[in-house]
Parts: sequence; structure tokens; C-alpha cells
Amino acid sequence: MCLRNILTVAALLCVSATTHAQPWAPQKNVEIIVPSAPDGTTDKLARQIERTLPAAKLTSTPLTVVHKAGAGGQLANIYVNQYAGDAHYLLIVSSTLLTGHIIGTSKLNYTDFTPIASIFNDHMVFAVNASNALTTGKAFAVKLRKDAPNMAFGFTSALGNHHHIAAGLFMKAIGAGIRDLKPVVFKGSAEAVTSLLGNHIEFVSTGAANAAGHAAAGKLRILGVSAPQRLSGQMANVPTWKEQGIDLVYGSWRAIVAPRGITAEQAAYWENALRKVNETAEWKAELERYYWSDFFTTDATLRKNFEKEYAETRAILGELGVIKQP
Repeated sequence: MCLRNILTVAALLCVSATTHAQPWAPQKNVEIIVPSAPDGTTDKLARQIERTLPAAKLTSTPLTVVHKAGAGGQLANIYVNQYAGDAHYLLIVSSTLLTGHIIGTSKLNYTDFTPIASIFNDHMVFAVNASNALTTGKAFAVKLRKDAPNMAFGFTSALGNHHHIAAGLFMKAIGAGIRDLKPVVFKGSAEAVTSLLGNHIEFVSTGAANAAGHAAAGKLRILGVSAPQRLSGQMANVPTWKEQGIDLVYGSWRAIVAPRGITAEQAAYWENALRKVNETAEWKAELERYYWSDFFTTDATLRKNFEKEYAETRAILGELGVIKQP
């Protein structure tokens, strides 16, 4: 072989090696799947990702937020599950990914997806109408122990979800009968709060942001929050349940998963990208605005969290009596 041919082959090999050494990045439009309607908590996270990734030059391909609302989030799960091995689909999930499988409304579980990162925790508050005689968490607990079957509480949007679980855990923590609860399910948090304002129900279990404005206007009274420490801003005057002698810390997390079967390199790409989103000042402002707690966790730790919470959730849903028996 002549020198020219040797040099040509060497150059081609060099180009080939360089090509294969390029790290993975999206090659086409990326869909961020939201399992609920626009303007909700999950949609806010999706829009933040959609804005931040291009602005930080973390992706050069388009991103599209796609809403697949319905069936308690299961339509979105089914949609993403059909794209096995394709890292151009990101699904925002909450604890309904676990509860749906446990109560039998979904055949898909957290093991059917590739965990990327958990992002934040949305801690629950219990609120009563401002005209209610209950003014403290301790008085609220006493009332529940005595009269829970006559105290209707509202939440969204299905039995066995995180709001229902929070109430169940509260009942356990105060030594009350967990099945004495009288749940009333609403289509949305706004509808539940409106019912409370009209004194049609006794209390609501909802995210802090859903109750904060009404509390500031003197229409609702927030009795406690299920966070490990007090929230910031306007919510700083609301005591945690722990402060009031009630052992309850619980939140509704949001996480990002991808279809099963993507490569470790693809998962690492999205983990890094989401970490950059989490570090932006804009996102930190969103956390503060909606009283969300930073809960950025990735990889093996996230998998262990899913596994642990699945077992704990199955236990509490069994006590609440919402697991369908075979």
C-alpha cells in the first residue's frame, strides 16, 4: 500500500473515532409529556424545562410540551411506554405512578421507565374555613379523634392519591381510626377550596400554593403543613405538624422519567441537563413562589426512593381500603 493510501485510511479511521467519541445529544424534537391539563403544577415544571434548556444551550433541538391528561395520569404513562429505547421523550410523574399500579388502575409501574431525576416536593396543608372554631392543629386533631366520620374533607382528584394518603397518615399519627375519614373527591383543587369557602366541607388537603392566597385574604385558616420545616414567605407563620407534636412529614414529589431501554449515556445527558435547570435562579424563584421544596435526586438514589415509597404507599392504601382485591 502506498503512502498516500495509508494516510487516507488513517485519516478515515481518525474521523470515524472522533464521530463515535461524540457524546449523545438529542437529534430530533423532544417531547415533554405532562399527564394533566395546562396551568397545573406539573405543567409549570414542564414549561420551565422547555424555557431553560434552549436558553442555557443544553439542547439545540426543539422541545414541545405535550399534554396527555386523563385516567389519573395513565394515558401519559401508556403514551411514553410505547417509545422504548427512545430518549427523545420525557415524562413528568408524581406519586400517581406508584398509586395507579397499587390500586389496580394501571398495569405500568415505576419499573417500566428509566428514572432520571426527582425535582421538588409539594408539601400538603390542611385548611379550614376562617369562620371555623378550630384555630390550632392540636384542636383539629382532638376534633378528628372524636368526630371524623362527620367531618367531610375535600381533595383532588381521586381516592388513594397523595392528598388522601396525607390525611390517612395524619389519622395514624394522632391515633384515630384511619377508615373514619369522610373523603369528598373534586375534579380540581380550586373546586375543593371553593366548596370549603362555602362551608360545604370541613377541611381540605391541598398544596400550600392553593391555599396561601385565600389565607392571606382572611378566608381560610391553614392549621399545619406536612413539611420537615416551615415554608418561606407568607407561609412562614404556619407551623409544621412536627412542631405541634404530630409525626407527619409527607409531600407530593415530581420527577422526570424516560422510556425504558435508553442507554446510560442518554440518561446521564438528561440528568445533567435537569441539574442545570435546577441550578438556575429562575427555577429557584419558582420553588419559592409556589412553596415547593428542592428535592433534586438522581440515579440509584431515585430508584431506591421509588422502591421504598412503593412499599410504604401500598401499606397505607391497604389500611385505607382502596386497594382492589384480585
